[in-house]
Amino acid sequence: MSGLGKQAKVLSKAQVEMISNYLLTKRNGLRNQTIFLLSARAGLRAKEISALTWEMVLTSDGEISKDISLTDQASKGKGGRVIPMHKSIEANLQLLRERGGASGAVIKSERSSSVTPQMIVNIFRGWYSELGLVGCSSHSGRRTFLTATAQKISLVGGSIRDVQALAGHRSLQTTQRYIEVSGAAQRRVVALLN
Repeated sequence: MSGLGKQAKVLSKAQVEMISNYLLTKRNGLRNQTIFLLSARAGLRAKEISALTWEMVLTSDGEISKDISLTDQASKGKGGRVIPMHKSIEANLQLLRERGGASGAVIKSERSSSVTPQMIVNIFRGWYSELGLVGCSSHSGRRTFLTATAQKISLVGGSIRDVQALAGHRSLQTTQRYIEVSGAAQRRVVALLN
């Protein structure tokens, strides 16, 4: 495939776990872990993380929803979508709600009631630099999420179109560019052939 340019690295399962645990040890640990999980376990972009409001993650009776309902305004190119809520995000949102209420932006800074997309990008850059993870960016979690869902979607009766919907892409080609190729998986599937 030509024209891909430089892409953010996909994180391994061990790296996702290590980063998630590491962030809890730092200042604003719960908030920071939630930012990371919104990327790695929901595939949200920096813009979407910064624009996420409590309305998008709560039910009409104020409980944490089973879905993240991104509005067109919160997403890139009017790519609003509904993403099933991962249990780790749900647990973190419950704790954040208990600590700081459930109105306005989900992710806040110490000095402001919201954050900008660039702040999210910079936060990720700092984390990956501290951890010595070269080639990772705010898009690494998103690529990790989309690659993992693409690898597992057929196990639950879904297709690459479901991954496209989770990504909020208009074009299937765009989704395909996000997904990391696995030589090991290719070898395993060929070995299954009779």
